[in-house]
Amino acid sequence: MLNPIQAIQRRTPLGWLQLSRQKGKLMVALSGIAFADVLMFMQLGFQAALFESSVRTHRILNADVVLFSPQALNIGNLSTFPRRRLLQAQDIPGVESAHGMYINNVVWKNPQTHQETAIRVLGFEPSFLALQLPEVAKGLDQVKLPDTFLFDQASRGSYKQVIADLKQGKLVKTEIERHTITLADTFTIGSSFGTDGHLVTSDQNFLRLFPRKSAQSVSLGMLKLEPGANPDVVVSHLKQHLPNDVFVMTRNQFMEFEKGYWQRNTSIGFIFSMGVTMGFIVGIVIVYQVLSTDVNAHMAEYATFKAMGYGNGYLLSVIFEEAIILAILGFIPGVAGALGLYTLASNGTKLPIFMTLGRATTVLMLTAIMCVISGAIATRKLQSADPADIF
Repeated sequence: MLNPIQAIQRRTPLGWLQLSRQKGKLMVALSGIAFADVLMFMQLGFQAALFESSVRTHRILNADVVLFSPQALNIGNLSTFPRRRLLQAQDIPGVESAHGMYINNVVWKNPQTHQETAIRVLGFEPSFLALQLPEVAKGLDQVKLPDTFLFDQASRGSYKQVIADLKQGKLVKTEIERHTITLADTFTIGSSFGTDGHLVTSDQNFLRLFPRKSAQSVSLGMLKLEPGANPDVVVSHLKQHLPNDVFVMTRNQFMEFEKGYWQRNTSIGFIFSMGVTMGFIVGIVIVYQVLSTDVNAHMAEYATFKAMGYGNGYLLSVIFEEAIILAILGFIPGVAGALGLYTLASNGTKLPIFMTLGRATTVLMLTAIMCVISGAIATRKLQSADPADIF
């Protein structure tokens, strides 16, 4: 049988009653927590978009193993290596074929607005489908024509009229480095933090556009393996067989290499991580102010509970109850606000910014932790309170 104190403890939600007593203050507190959540959501969303967009091209490469220069920083800054390494790679058991790709970032003139913007040009042999996209496969015959390119319709910028014309079968002309080119059709990759979009063409058109590039020096080597071949074993043999002027990686390793560059070698990854930390700290400060004010306002009531025989444990549980309630109620508008901002950011930047269950769970956990920490700080005065001093 429960004693009277245990019965009261079980049926009286003091934490909720204290919070809901002044609804204005509760709304202000929830707004602050929602703001901190939105800040964390946006930083995590931009960070995920950074990594996801940086490997968009990697995911569609028609390759099991890639070769590239040790001087490479990322896919937009690959440097070059001798083309003969592709021929040497074909001597390794398990390698079915080897093909080269030329990659260069360039400023081009938007055919619709005539403004100059950054774009990435990919060139490869039309006899080999280097990018596993149906639109590219359909346009391989078109890029064989002189100065003809396929355009990335998911590029960042104003291209609605250009895309509409290409969809209708019209040709669109523009300029790259005072060289007139023709856009014949579209495909879809998307923008990233490194480029606003992509153009695809043949290796011959690429070399015609960039005459200083040598046909004997490629940016990326793409190796297709024989069915059943173990990529890790082939990579090991290639490293032993090829000179040290090339890196050899599986496609998945190449993706991790790219993400590692943005995380460790640029300030962007650090800035987003710092933003999450700042949101967390802001949330702690906001919740602490709310709970600390509540403790001070009800110090006499807490002292009365102590005089009645309630221990510190029960009083602390009331504060932590308030902290958890604030965390849950503040998270709801926070995630709603983040969803709206994700849509705006995705439409404005053409970056893959979207909500995931894992991210929502992470932010909910961070919200609960920051509220509990705030509660722990706010209860220091309560634990030392003496009923005799208050009365």
